[in-house]
Amino acid sequence: MEIQVWQIIALTILSMILIWDSLSTAIFDGKPMFAGILAGIIMGDITTGLAVGATLQLMVLGVGTYGGSSMPDYLTGAIVGTVFAVTSGQGVEFGIGLAVPVGLLMVNLDVLARFCNVFFAKRVEVAIDRLDYPAIKRNIWFGMIPWALSRALPVFIMLIFGEDIVNAIVNHMPEWLTGGLSVAGGLLPAVGIAILLRYLPVKKYISFLLLGFFLAAYLSVPMVGVAIFGVAMAVIEFKKNIAGNQVVAAANTGSSQEGLLDGEYED
Repeated sequence: MEIQVWQIIALTILSMILIWDSLSTAIFDGKPMFAGILAGIIMGDITTGLAVGATLQLMVLGVGTYGGSSMPDYLTGAIVGTVFAVTSGQGVEFGIGLAVPVGLLMVNLDVLARFCNVFFAKRVEVAIDRLDYPAIKRNIWFGMIPWALSRALPVFIMLIFGEDIVNAIVNHMPEWLTGGLSVAGGLLPAVGIAILLRYLPVKKYISFLLLGFFLAAYLSVPMVGVAIFGVAMAVIEFKKNIAGNQVVAAANTGSSQEGLLDGEYED
C-alpha cells in the first residue's frame, strides 16, 4: 500500500496538533494510544493503529516530563509506526520496532525545541514589563512554532523518504550534536527541580528531602522505593497534623465550656 499525498499532509498536521495539545488542553493527554488510533483512521486501518499505540502506551505508563525533562516521544513514534506498519504490510511488530528509534530520536529534537522557545519566552517577559498585551499574546502564539516544527518536519521527512531515513538519521547524527543535546537534556531536569524546590516549603521539611537524597544516592534505592518512603512520610505528617488540630479544637472547646460555667455567655 502506498501512502497518499493527502495522508502525508493529514499526518503531519496531526503531529502538530498532538504536541500542541500535550502542552495546553491535554484532550488526548499525550497518550500514544490516541495517536495510534488517529493515525490508523487516516491510514484506513484502526486496528493496526490501536495495536501500535496501545503497545507504546505501556512504555510510558507512569512517565512524565516533570521539571523540564525530556522523554521519548512515542506520540510521534505511534504515528510513524502505524503508517509503516500499514504501508509495509509487515504487521504491528514492524511498526513498533520502527516507532522506538523514532521516539528516541525525538528526545533530541524536543530539547532543541525547548531552547528555541526561550527566545519567545524572553520577548514575553519584555512585553510584560511594558504591559504590552498584544505583544504578549503574539509571542505566546509564536512560541508554538518551534514545538510544531520539531514534530511536523521529522514526520514529513520520514513519510516522504521511508523508514531508511530514520535509521540513517539515528546512526549518522554527529557526536557533538548528540552529546550537546544530551548534556542539555540532563541539565533541564535539575533546573526544573531547583525551580520546584524554590516554591516548596523546603526549610520546614528539609529532613525529608535529605532522607530521600540519602536513600537514592547512597543506598541506591529505586525511585519506586523512594516514592513509597515519601508516601509513608506524608501519611505520618498528615496524621500528626490531624492530631494536632484535634488537640487545639479540644482545648478551644474546653475553654468555651469553662467560660459558660463561669457565666460568660451572651444573652
